[in-house]
Amino acid sequence: MSSSYEIFSTIQRQRVSDGQIVPILSDCADYKRLLILVWPQLGDFDSLEYAWWLEKEAALWQNAGITIRAIGIGDRNSGLKFAEYTKFRQDWLFVDPKAELHNLLGLYRGLSLKLPGFSPGQNAWLNLIFMCAGVGSPGTLAEVLRGYLGDRKAPQLIAEEETIQARPLPPFRGSLFNLAGGQGFQRPFELATLRLRNMSQVLGNWSTYVPDSSYLTQRGGTFLFDSQGNLLYGHRDRGILGFAENMSYPLAFLRD
Repeated sequence: MSSSYEIFSTIQRQRVSDGQIVPILSDCADYKRLLILVWPQLGDFDSLEYAWWLEKEAALWQNAGITIRAIGIGDRNSGLKFAEYTKFRQDWLFVDPKAELHNLLGLYRGLSLKLPGFSPGQNAWLNLIFMCAGVGSPGTLAEVLRGYLGDRKAPQLIAEEETIQARPLPPFRGSLFNLAGGQGFQRPFELATLRLRNMSQVLGNWSTYVPDSSYLTQRGGTFLFDSQGNLLYGHRDRGILGFAENMSYPLAFLRD
């Protein structure tokens, strides 16, 4: 049994579905494989994008009999808004307002520069800006560029008939991306458009998604266990937009 599993097996947090403080492994007794996602802020690019992939590839983990639990930074209102937007199940989602679980697991806190006279929230904003520019956040700029330039190693993300609403852009059909390079792979601007949609959602509901900005830079991690609690796969995020070892297909590890 791994040390990370021992931490998860003893931790209680607020469950979004009913607001109760319960063990995060409640109702997980008979799982075949257990996927635990420790997300940063629920209003973070990484959390929203990860949940989008889980919804898109639901057949993959459902057919494999994988049980999922997720813990993100925020409060219950953050969790309810997140679940409404991403369709992630409320009873699988827990909240950790002060990132205490992240600290127990030794996950990357992000850049932590501190300027005199700045509040913790103001310092977090400053550090977040630097991280978005790639400082203390390896791979972030390359991943941003991949969202604009496309990726022939990645699957197509938006169906031809799907209508996309990503403010401030007007609604448009997914087939429009064919003009940028074809179909059957991640086209130029396709991923960037999904990220714009997420950004619009969060900025329009900022105080709900991020009730405390002190933890803006905190990163998350992915932990996949077998039925005995042995770690089959682990990924500790090193920076913004680095929530997977293979960002072209973040759930590739579930196929192994």
